[in-house]
Amino acid sequence: MSRAFIFPGQGSQAIGMGRELAEAYPAARAVFDEVDDALGAKLSALIWEGDAETLTLTENAQPALMATSLAAMRVLEAEGASVTDAAFVAGHSLGEYSALAAAGALGIADCARLLRIRGRAMQDAVPVGQGAMAAILGLDIEAVQALAAEAAEGAVCQAANDNDPAQVVISGEKAAVERAAALAKEKGAKRALMLPVSAPFHSALMQPAAQVMRDALAEVPMQAPAVPLVANVRAEAVSDPDEIRALLVEQVTGAVRWRESVAFMADKGVTQFWEIGAGKALSGMVRRIAKEAETRNIGVPGDVAAALG
Repeated sequence: MSRAFIFPGQGSQAIGMGRELAEAYPAARAVFDEVDDALGAKLSALIWEGDAETLTLTENAQPALMATSLAAMRVLEAEGASVTDAAFVAGHSLGEYSALAAAGALGIADCARLLRIRGRAMQDAVPVGQGAMAAILGLDIEAVQALAAEAAEGAVCQAANDNDPAQVVISGEKAAVERAAALAKEKGAKRALMLPVSAPFHSALMQPAAQVMRDALAEVPMQAPAVPLVANVRAEAVSDPDEIRALLVEQVTGAVRWRESVAFMADKGVTQFWEIGAGKALSGMVRRIAKEAETRNIGVPGDVAAALG
C-alpha cells in the first residue's frame, strides 16, 4: 500500500492545535520549543492560549501550522514510523515548507524563520484592502480561468488554488475579484465566496514577496528530501534542492495545483494520504479527487495510535 504524507496550508489554524501532542510526547514539545527559539518569541503560547485573530495573521499562521505539522511528524517517528514510509510528500502552499522539513530538506529552525519572512513579505506586498481572494464552487479550472480573464478588465485576477474538481480559488485586485465572483453565478457556479484573507496570495501582485523569498532561500542550506516532493506549481515530483528553491519562489505568485498534485500521486500508485497537522481540509479535497483513496489525519495523540495500530 503506497502512502503520501500531505501537509495543510493557511486556513487550517486553530487555537489549541498541537497542544495535546506536546503534552503527551516530548518529541512534539521539542519542535514547539525549537520554533520558539528560532523566532525569539513564544509562538507556542499564541498557538495554545492566544486569540484567533492574532494567530490568523499570516506571519504567525505560517510558522504555527508548520510547527504543528512537524510536531505530529516527530511523534509518528518516535512511535516507529518514518518519512521514508511514504512515496511522496506534498503540502498546500506554506505546507510545502512543512513537507520539506518533514523530509529533512530544511531544518525546523530555518523553516520557521523562512515562514515568518514569507508571511510578512506576503502581507507587505499589497496594502490591506487592495487585494482579495474568492472561492468559486461548482466550476472546473478551465471555466474559472476563463471567468477570471473576463473579469480582469486589465487588472490582476487569476486562478490561485486549483483545490479539487469543484473548488477553485481566485486571487487579485479587489474590484476584479468581486467582478469575477458576481460573474461566476451567471456562468453556473454553485457559489462564489469572498475569503477572509488579508492579501491576494498566489497572484502576480505577490511579486515583491517572491523577490524577498528568492533572497531568503538563497541564504538557507537545503538538502535533497528523503522522499520526493510533489511541487505545487509543477504537480510533479522534484528532489533537486536548487530546483526546489526556484519552485518555492515561483509558488509565491503561481497557482497551487493541488488537484493535479493529488492526481499525480494517485496515478503513481498512492492509495493512502496522511494529512499531518491541523485540520482536515486536505483530506476532504483528496476524497473528491482520488475517490478510491484512503485518508487519515494525524493531529492528536489518538490519531497516532489509530494510524500505527
